[in-house]
Amino acid sequence: MQDAENSLETSLDGLSKAEWKQRLIAQADANGMSQLLGDRHFATFIDQNSTLLVTFETVQGIRALSETAQPFGFQMVEAQGWSHLCLISDGDTWFRDHRVYGFFDQLVDDGFFEDFDRVIFYGAGPCGYAAAAFSVAAPGATVVAIQPQATLDPRMTEWDDRFPEMRRTSFTDRYGYAPDMLDAAGQAFILYDPAQELDAMHATLFERPNVTRLRMRHMGSALQTSMLEMRILYRTIVMAGKNRLNERSFYQLYRARRDNIAYLRGLADLLESRDRPYLTAVLCKNVISRINARHFRRRLRGLQKRADAGEFTMPPNGD
Repeated sequence: MQDAENSLETSLDGLSKAEWKQRLIAQADANGMSQLLGDRHFATFIDQNSTLLVTFETVQGIRALSETAQPFGFQMVEAQGWSHLCLISDGDTWFRDHRVYGFFDQLVDDGFFEDFDRVIFYGAGPCGYAAAAFSVAAPGATVVAIQPQATLDPRMTEWDDRFPEMRRTSFTDRYGYAPDMLDAAGQAFILYDPAQELDAMHATLFERPNVTRLRMRHMGSALQTSMLEMRILYRTIVMAGKNRLNERSFYQLYRARRDNIAYLRGLADLLESRDRPYLTAVLCKNVISRINARHFRRRLRGLQKRADAGEFTMPPNGD
């Protein structure tokens, strides 16, 4: 019988990093297996049904984003009964480590992925890069990558100056150029904000017949966090796992942005930066008619003063 302390429902919040890692590995061993991959990487596997979710996550992201300090994929394990393979890095490494390459080589040699009817790879940012790059190990898999980098090889992406610490890391050896690694995928979805210039440039490099780019305009630079706030990340992954994710189904979910304060503030800031007071007023009126948003009430009062001074004509209350 599974030890209650090693149940997937047990919270790991509040533990030191060393104890957290020990307990997470114990949970995995009680429900599947784990494997250490050097000083900065390890893997956990939960064995359940014939759908496998492969996630790439960081120690810091797991401990910051989850109330229970559990990997994101554990939600699918609990709610959907999926199996879950989680690759975890200490910090942003883009999983560029020969031990990680060897781990996936061994999975391929063992026919690990062939035991599953459906395989989904997921990650965001550097982890999104890894989800795309290592998906080649499971031909036919579905990939969902949020703001992934295509490569950090300076010969190709010298325009991306965000990660100077990675300049000496090789992105040209095995599992290297993420867009090429997607050639074996059944389908892949790249999520990004086209207003984020560098993310958009990387997204362009992923152009492939089996790749769908999903634009999340004006959502900013932390799309995974925003999707968690809007409660659509989980549903996006579930749709991918059930072969129901496409542009139409995603943008139906993405309507949730209409109630996301961070998105609405960003949109209002954009309109103001372009000196569009009428449209800003329309937005403010729409927001306060639907949700309690004091920020937008204050903004509307300021716009009303500008209108009273003759700068522009306020929209009627029906707009």
